[in-house]
Amino acid sequence: MNKEQKIRNKNRVLRSNKSRVKAKRSALPRLCVNRTLRHINAQIILGQKTICSSCDCILKDIKDKKPLEVAALVGKDLAKKAIEKKVESVVFDRSYYKFHGRVKALADAAREVGLKF
Repeated sequence: MNKEQKIRNKNRVLRSNKSRVKAKRSALPRLCVNRTLRHINAQIILGQKTICSSCDCILKDIKDKKPLEVAALVGKDLAKKAIEKKVESVVFDRSYYKFHGRVKALADAAREVGLKF
């Protein structure tokens, strides 16, 4: 591992810690996002129990959509499931991902449906 990679990994761990500490201080459930190169999934967690989750693998009609559109669909689906289970406000836990691109699209779509951050 060269010097640049070490710095990048260190910054990533710092971002992750900052995001998780803010989420765990609150008594609200947290919306945890996991993003890979092909998929995006999110879940709402209270303590150590998952309340609801959504993934692009289980959604239909996403074959011809762009990644930002797929992330928005996942966010809308998750927010609908959360509101059905009477969870209206959450803390956004983006882990070590920067808040842009697919992560931001997911969060904005969840806000549109009515989930409060």
